[in-house]
Amino acid sequence: MPEYKNPTPTVDILILKDDHIVLIKRKNPPHGWAIPGGFVDEGESVEHAAIREAKEETGLDVHLTSLFYVYSDPSRDSRQHTMSTVFTATADGLPNGDDDAEIAQYFPLSNLPSPMAFDHATIIADYLEFCKTGKQPELQRALKRMRKA
Repeated sequence: MPEYKNPTPTVDILILKDDHIVLIKRKNPPHGWAIPGGFVDEGESVEHAAIREAKEETGLDVHLTSLFYVYSDPSRDSRQHTMSTVFTATADGLPNGDDDAEIAQYFPLSNLPSPMAFDHATIIADYLEFCKTGKQPELQRALKRMRKA
């Protein structure tokens, strides 16, 4: 039987409140600040995984508000090829880091910490651009990469 090397499904959740976003400081490599998220378990929908991961890492019960975009660049995660479904969400209360998160807290969208892990700085920049223009810039970058190949 052939061995297939397919991307691993993950989720990321942009938890937003006013002009702030919840970020976590990762306990495990790759270190840095990140959007809450993680791997989708077998038999689990991406929506359920997003709600579960947000709860595990931040202690927040989130309300998913939209599907933002799917990020699949093979180099987005240095550990393996992942494909992340990114959601926007709201939540009440204050986040508390747990599970893979050393710290979880709100940051102003205009003043994000660094370094950011994975491609999460790009995801947040794309979200801010989308809020301004209604365009999903990642799609434009992906199409440019395809044309060059």
